[in-house]
Amino acid sequence: MAKDVGVPLDGQGFRGITLAYNCRDESEVDDVLAYVGSFGAHIVKPAQKTFWGGYSGYFSDPDGHLWEVAHNPFWKLDPEGNIRL
Repeated sequence: MAKDVGVPLDGQGFRGITLAYNCRDESEVDDVLAYVGSFGAHIVKPAQKTFWGGYSGYFSDPDGHLWEVAHNPFWKLDPEGNIRL
């Protein structure tokens, strides 16, 4: 995952886990990243198409934890935003 995000494998770059926020479409990914960026979040990797067919980007929160904001076209979200596999 560190390689995908573009951060060092050890130290403060990658802590062994990322948290994810799943979006309904690509434009929502862009909107969420712009929103968190407006509050000062560090955008670590701007959103882009992924090798697996999705669209995602990453930011770090004030504690340095990485968050992925992603759209997976193979997953469906219910009206409450829960993933339905």
